[in-house]
Amino acid sequence: MLLVHIEGFLEVARFGSVSRAAEVLYVTQPTLTARLHALERELGERLFVRGRQGMRLTDAGRAFLPYAERAVRALRDGRRAIDEVGSAAAGQLMLAAAPAVSTYVLPAVLERFVAGHPRVEVIVRTGHSEDVLQMVLRDEVQLGLGRAIRHPEIELESFHEEELVLVVAPDHPFAGQRRVSITEVGTEQLILFDRTSSYYEITQAAFLAAGVTLRGLMELDNIEAAKKMVERGLGVALLPRTAVRREVEAHALRMVDLSDAVPMKRQIVAMRRRDAGAASGLVAAFLGLLKTISPES
Repeated sequence: MLLVHIEGFLEVARFGSVSRAAEVLYVTQPTLTARLHALERELGERLFVRGRQGMRLTDAGRAFLPYAERAVRALRDGRRAIDEVGSAAAGQLMLAAAPAVSTYVLPAVLERFVAGHPRVEVIVRTGHSEDVLQMVLRDEVQLGLGRAIRHPEIELESFHEEELVLVVAPDHPFAGQRRVSITEVGTEQLILFDRTSSYYEITQAAFLAAGVTLRGLMELDNIEAAKKMVERGLGVALLPRTAVRREVEAHALRMVDLSDAVPMKRQIVAMRRRDAGAASGLVAAFLGLLKTISPES
């Protein structure tokens, strides 16, 4: 059943005339008549009878009419939805993000994205960067946000560099110093978070590279818990800068520079399937925003 057949049926029903309907549809009368006959053959019923007043619907035609109207309306709505998605005016954006990204980086980005695209439905799923990669590979989301993991089927686009910074409680001896050495940090109780994360690996590698043996460790499973432990004076921690910004501004934590440690940084990237083609519509709009926004703004 072709759309042109249904549209022809609706126009003839509206005007009661094949000639007038043909003019509106910019086709010849024989062409429109052929379309009507094809539709009747497919349905197995006559839809019109010709009378003195023109073309009149049969009982079958009247029964079919509301369904034909709904079908054409649904297709037009579908076309409009495609246009809106292409122009980033409406639609659905499916994202996956690693925990630290979804908590500390993504909110500022989404605040501006939603303000500029109020009719877009945004769905965010979370998981470790490895999980995010798998969601992108399975085509469950359009974009993944996390640390850079190489895969032949995935293209990566860097949009943020996250740095681990040393934070201490306001009354800690380090709080009164501008800089401390990594050796001095090694004498403190170091609070680490999420053994499965790359941040954990970066921290361990920095102390290993400096030849520093840690005196004591406290391991937690998330950044928020690590911050609370530092605030309580239970140790010091190397945490993502964006994760501690509010506490530092509120003077609940103090940030202290390391004088001799290698920079502990990690690239945050957007992951996308290579076979998805050139980014367009909502995906292109979101990627464009990622390049211009600072998570600390």
